[in-house]
Amino acid sequence: MADQKKIAIFGGGTGLSVLLRGLKQQPVDITAIVTVADDGGSSGRLRDELKIPPPGDVRNVLAALSDVEPLVEDLFQHRFSKGGDLIGHSLGNLILAAMTNITGDFFHAVTEMSKVLNVRGRVLPAANTSVVLHAEMDDGQIISGESTIPSYGKRIKRVFLTPEKIEPVPETIDVIRGADLIILGPGSLYTSILPNLLVPKIREEILNAPAKKVYICNVMTQPGETLYYSAADHVKALNQHMGGPFIDTILVNNEEIPDDIRERYAKEQAQPVQFNIDDLSAMGLEVIKDQIVTYENGVIRHDTHKVASLLVDLLKE
Repeated sequence: MADQKKIAIFGGGTGLSVLLRGLKQQPVDITAIVTVADDGGSSGRLRDELKIPPPGDVRNVLAALSDVEPLVEDLFQHRFSKGGDLIGHSLGNLILAAMTNITGDFFHAVTEMSKVLNVRGRVLPAANTSVVLHAEMDDGQIISGESTIPSYGKRIKRVFLTPEKIEPVPETIDVIRGADLIILGPGSLYTSILPNLLVPKIREEILNAPAKKVYICNVMTQPGETLYYSAADHVKALNQHMGGPFIDTILVNNEEIPDDIRERYAKEQAQPVQFNIDDLSAMGLEVIKDQIVTYENGVIRHDTHKVASLLVDLLKE
């Protein structure tokens, strides 16, 4: 892989996992840096009970980049629906928790699981300890907890992490410095993407990195996070938290969403993210617009192979 172009991609949640499934088919060297701010569900329980970083987002990324038999991946992703205290836990989360105990820290657990799952590329937690995500809302109230923030229902002014001193995994710094392309998203703006960038040294390294920086804009707005946000609003929020403009390219969807899909999402107060080429260009952004979505059982997803192909094209420029 020494002669392959290097991609560093930041995010968490479903969006990142979907993209990585297509990107791993390309001849590129991938490193995924994954948020550790999750505090809900199985991840939150393990985080609180065992005092380890939440494994859920990392588990999904490991599964997405794995090169194993489908049954092994299904086993890793299996979520218990019976069994008392086991209910709600995924087997992969439990394995990562056990491996953390065996190896002594979360980063080494992820490294060892990457070998077991024959991961194409690398998966790095944004930090080797748990962090707590907080949001200051427009009305001045502070809401704590990644899973709690979207439920408040008010516009977010800013998000921040505690503790204030958070050290990234040292390998992350090397990855950012050596990257040919730095990708943000897709994923929840305030609860999946920004928690990575708010780790102080990661923020500084991204700002100083010579690599082209690409933001893959969400296709739909998210209630409790980005209600009524345009693509430009997403970029403004990123710039605000990073201290100024830093993104070179934005990838947006220009395909009309079918009426039945729009209606389904409208019931959840979500709508297609609108974009204005002039507004984005005025922000100094190269705008790539294309039909980049697929539909699975009425759910909108980024077209993993199409987006991966567009990203590889950027590396050829």
